[in-house]
Amino acid sequence: MTEPVFDLQDAGVVVTGGGSGIGAELCRRFATRGARVVVNDLNPDAAQAVASEIGALAAPGDAATAEGVAALVALAREHLGEVDLFCANAGVAPRGGPVGPGATTPQAWSQALEVNVLAHVRAAEELLPAWLERGRGHLLVTASAAGLLTMLGSAPYAVTKHAAVAFAEWMRLTYSHRGIVVQALCPQGVRTPMLEGSGRLGRALLEPDAVDVSVVGDAVLAALRTGEFLVLPHPEVAGYLAAKAADPDGWVDSMNRLQQRLESGR
Repeated sequence: MTEPVFDLQDAGVVVTGGGSGIGAELCRRFATRGARVVVNDLNPDAAQAVASEIGALAAPGDAATAEGVAALVALAREHLGEVDLFCANAGVAPRGGPVGPGATTPQAWSQALEVNVLAHVRAAEELLPAWLERGRGHLLVTASAAGLLTMLGSAPYAVTKHAAVAFAEWMRLTYSHRGIVVQALCPQGVRTPMLEGSGRLGRALLEPDAVDVSVVGDAVLAALRTGEFLVLPHPEVAGYLAAKAADPDGWVDSMNRLQQRLESGR
């Protein structure tokens, strides 16, 4: 049997946004496979509830700000010795676009950029020096299929998830020969509180094919064994991405027709 790219047994793991949804599922999966887990969440009660359930350390706080990321990594290293796997999972999904009813506010744009993009950059800044020195480290970025395709009804989500995938890709191609493994988790709809709050357009697009968080957990465990860059709990996303690359104009036109149908309620 081929040795896994990443072995969870006794590994030191940090999961941001670990108090609910995909993050909580990852925490549970990792703990049952012998990992020593640090559960981060902006909600202290949610972080503590998951940590208590699995015998982990709760580390509540803002994992997007430079100060918050630095504090989280320092606490994790103090508890774990070293962070072997960092799951940059926290995310936000503000709705709207530049103009019109429900237009995205500057504050919402700023938050999306901070949480969905800069949090990953700041985590890398804190983790990379030690990882490069020892010649190994593993970063799992929770992006979205929206980062490969798009997300109707939410310009900030579509834009920042594209950036998250781009950053993960840049990290992978820059550091893989030095022992750093970076993977981008790109699900479509997952039955989590984020999906419930995605609005009419978001639910119309995602709910029909939404999966349980357990499907995402299965996909992540499989990907940790293989090391593949794109982790796709919805395998059909690979086909959509190929179709988009093969015919960008056709893909954009088809998405616009979908936007029109959703606007008209048909």
